[in-house]
Amino acid sequence: MYTGRVMKQIKGGGLKILKAAHLAFACMWVGGALGLMALLLAASPQESHEMYMRSRAVEILDDWIVIPGAMGCLLTGLIYGVWTSWGFFRHRWVAVKWMLTVTMILVGTFLMGPWVDGNVYPVADIAKYAPDNKAFFDNVSNTLLFGYGQVFCLMAVVVVSVFRPWRTGGSPVRASQAPERQTTTAPGR
Repeated sequence: MYTGRVMKQIKGGGLKILKAAHLAFACMWVGGALGLMALLLAASPQESHEMYMRSRAVEILDDWIVIPGAMGCLLTGLIYGVWTSWGFFRHRWVAVKWMLTVTMILVGTFLMGPWVDGNVYPVADIAKYAPDNKAFFDNVSNTLLFGYGQVFCLMAVVVVSVFRPWRTGGSPVRASQAPERQTTTAPGR
């Protein structure tokens, strides 16, 4: 039953703390994703112990940087949506960020997560890290392919956050689109 009461909104210093937390989590997510991709692209393990260490390093980056960053962005985004005037769908650019964020989290959780975790075998099974292990290399290839997509989407979210396209009303008019002004000058000038 609707009582007509409006939820209390975060303002002032609380909003600045929320913004700082949101940006910190976004940095973790983007930085972790870039680090994970760099590790997969730059490291070319040749032996089983090298394959194990790269897989373990990728898993650590994913579990300790990427996932907390993504979950932190989701949580702070929820707080923005509920307890600030931004809402979830009041602005198209915010809705686009939501759709991209939720999609990336779902893809990361249900596709990429199993590929990353599937390449970390117990140390006792180090023999599984062999050049002929098709499943291992399929997991690496899939993680790379979808990793490119994730990084592209993360960069798109950053661009949308900065430029805020699709603003409704009140958007500034560019100088090239502004009507020409007629100026009047005093006689003799």
